[in-house]
Parts: sequence; C-alpha cells; structure tokens
Amino acid sequence: MAITSIDIDQNDLRQAKELTGAASNREVVDLALRTLIAVRRRQPSAAERIIARRFEPDQIDAPTQAPTDTNA
Repeated sequence: MAITSIDIDQNDLRQAKELTGAASNREVVDLALRTLIAVRRRQPSAAERIIARRFEPDQIDAPTQAPTDTNA
C-alpha cells in the first residue's frame, strides 16, 4: 500500500469521524473512498448530483430533528 500525503480540512475530518464513528483519520478516509466508489458504481447519476451540490454555510450545520414515533 502506498503512503500518500494530502491536506484535509481538519474540521471536515473531525465531523466525518463523529458522523461515522471512525476511530482514526485513516479509517474515515478509507470509508469515504469506499463509499464514493460504491455510490458511483451503483448510482452514477445520483453521485454526480451529490458531488456537484454546493451548500451555503447555514445549511452545513443545520439543526437535525429526531423522527417522530408514528406507532404511538
């Protein structure tokens, strides 16, 4: 396996680790690459739309809502 040095935004890396539960930087980068490859192979048009999308700063950290229990 080759060793590659790249610059990655530390805030993005931290958020990706939190979202995925990855234990290391390498694990989160490997997961991101495998996910991209899988999506591109299975749903190329969806992947193109995701890659092309640009978010406004207020969209990136938008509040999340828990799903409501419809079985109650």
